[in-house]
Amino acid sequence: MVKFSNAMPLILALVMTGPALGQETAPAPAPEAPAAQEAPAETTATTAATTAAGDEIGKPYVAETFDDWQLRCVHSKDGSDPCQLYQLLTEANGNAIAEISLLALPEGSDAVAGATIITPLETLLPQMVNITVDKGKTKRYPFTFCANVGCVARVGLTEEDLASFRKGNTAVISVVPVADPSRTVDVSVSLKGFTAGFEAVKKTLPTAK
Repeated sequence: MVKFSNAMPLILALVMTGPALGQETAPAPAPEAPAAQEAPAETTATTAATTAAGDEIGKPYVAETFDDWQLRCVHSKDGSDPCQLYQLLTEANGNAIAEISLLALPEGSDAVAGATIITPLETLLPQMVNITVDKGKTKRYPFTFCANVGCVARVGLTEEDLASFRKGNTAVISVVPVADPSRTVDVSVSLKGFTAGFEAVKKTLPTAK
């Protein structure tokens, strides 16, 4: 089974120290030490807000949901949060078995979109990733690498590929398990909400703003 992980949270530690104040001995009672000056409420609030914003850098969040797809973004320091269209793929019993994410590519690229597909580590790599939309023509893509989260295929999608995703109802991702090369594991990808979701991803491109 695929092991999925979130982005590592950024942990910030703030240590505040102040100088120690000494007190001299005198025959007369020593004057009371002045109370520490409190920071203005506005400054305190601004500092707290800045610290909270810094804590969010690098953390993923769901910006919008489009039926069966999520627009997932990551907090960045300058506010230009990178986003991708995401769907977690499960078995009939609800266990996560794969995931797919897509992002729009700038104009002039050979592909108009990039997809990342993650499958279990026990995948027979030479059989590649097979994608079929509504029983149409099956396309095959090689795996790029395997890591702790699973085996990853990075796929370039053409305008024709996206058109089939927009018009289709279901795409099927098929892989072959190492344990039993005689069979195929098929996982359904719902295309409900894909069109609106991908348009939202396109708007996150710097050239599209």
